[in-house]
Amino acid sequence: MIQKLIASILPFLPKKFIWMFSKRYIAGENIEDVVKTTYDLDAIGITVTIDFLGEFVTTLEQARAQKDTYMALIDRFGRQEVNISISLKPSSFGLLINEETCYSLVREVVIRAAANSRRVRIDMEDSKCVDREIKLYKRLHEEFPHNVGIAIQAYLRRTDADLKNLLKWNTEETPINIRLCKGIYNEPETIAYKKYEQINAQFLKNLEFLLTNNIFVGIATHDKHLINGALNIIHKYGFKEDLYEFQMLYGVTPELGKELVEKGHPMRVYVPFGKDWFRYSTRRLKENPKMVGQIIKALFVRG
Repeated sequence: MIQKLIASILPFLPKKFIWMFSKRYIAGENIEDVVKTTYDLDAIGITVTIDFLGEFVTTLEQARAQKDTYMALIDRFGRQEVNISISLKPSSFGLLINEETCYSLVREVVIRAAANSRRVRIDMEDSKCVDREIKLYKRLHEEFPHNVGIAIQAYLRRTDADLKNLLKWNTEETPINIRLCKGIYNEPETIAYKKYEQINAQFLKNLEFLLTNNIFVGIATHDKHLINGALNIIHKYGFKEDLYEFQMLYGVTPELGKELVEKGHPMRVYVPFGKDWFRYSTRRLKENPKMVGQIIKALFVRG
């Protein structure tokens, strides 16, 4: 209750105060900030997916500006020898304003990414976006199977069926690439599992389904129970490192990520940047009030 109360008032506090904890989880406001962070992570054997912050735009002009930033980001890295991918939220490309315009804008980004041997990940958002985002992914996958992937949320009751449908698209020539995460949006129990044990069981069930069907999976979790469960599945079937990677958020449980890297498992870190960091930070707190305790600890322990 106290955590929810604190999370609700944080958006009204001074930005400088919020930045005190946000800077641990966000690379910065501009492209050069995220370039530096990317090379720092690359130097210790961690690959990166970059997300430019900004969701639920209200005009197509804002969506086009979002696209322009992604194009500049891809151009900044070019074909340099650093392993990066790009993550984007279709809502920031106008998904809820005009689906066809959103598709055209995202397609431009994928074309630029493909020209530089990069992959674009379609992030999954709340329930009103799911069908639209799977449709968007399928359209792009037909044309760019090696340069586009999608995130799937294990806590949605529909996910088992979604994965079976996506399986039909997976061939050697047109491989499916999935980022499997728990899901963070506050959805009603009618469409999403709510209990910790249920969500974890679904996550591991989905992971085993994907791996045993030879689908590349980004195992996106900071939950030690899920990581151990994933390692058990990997060891049980003897899966090689070219079929999976662990994925974590920048600044969250870095020691756990380092431990996995030291054991030889591939690791990718999701690095957000942009001037919209304030809304991103406060939204994540509203959706996951348990983070408040971590923030308070960071403020007083780290200074």
